[in-house]
Amino acid sequence: MPNAIQLKGLYRLSYWLMYMMFQPIHLVCIDQRTKNLFILAGSEEDLEFQITITGEVF
Repeated sequence: MPNAIQLKGLYRLSYWLMYMMFQPIHLVCIDQRTKNLFILAGSEEDLEFQITITGEVF
């Protein structure tokens, strides 16, 4: 389960991708090893993001 900081980051990133860049989000899941949120987005699934447990976006 993502923590509150990760959920805030997911909300901001989702808003930015969908409403500012008009890119679809294909997958959101948690990496069980690192506990990071993983987001796969883009019209050709070419955008990858991770949100760490401290809220940093990679």
